[in-house]
Amino acid sequence: MVAATADERVTAGSVADFAEFARAALPGLLRYGHALTGNPHDAADLVQAVLEKVGARWASLLRKDPDPLAYARRAMANTHISRWRRRRRENLVADLPDSPAHAGADRLEHEPLWRALRELPPRQRAVVVLRFYEGLSEAEIAHTLGISRGTVKSQNSKAMAALRARAEEWS
Repeated sequence: MVAATADERVTAGSVADFAEFARAALPGLLRYGHALTGNPHDAADLVQAVLEKVGARWASLLRKDPDPLAYARRAMANTHISRWRRRRRENLVADLPDSPAHAGADRLEHEPLWRALRELPPRQRAVVVLRFYEGLSEAEIAHTLGISRGTVKSQNSKAMAALRARAEEWS
């Protein structure tokens, strides 16, 4: 029988720690991803991509950042913004489909507030979701997104003004 080396024991422990983190954080990350992307399928893809990145850096991440959940949320926001910039929100097609592709996917998709939230710029949406959906403080949001508290306040203010304007249109 060959004894495991110290590096092998650390790696095995890190894998187990990451697996436990992923199990515990997955529901919240999926909710956050859904609010960022606007649909559950893109949210699952976003969470998977970010968890792959976090898992690959897990041991060094724990040495550098005491809050891996904040790191994962920040990575999700940054990845979503990067994807959004690449796609530019518009998908051109030759013919319109007979029925919507997302019919019956989620009842929230057709709620006016949900649609207004999806129309916010990515950083404003991330701030609003973390503040009101996840219940984080301004300091926690700033830490999570890697921005200043002042930026959190200004992004939240702009988002609330946009949502209020949309609410007045519904009245």
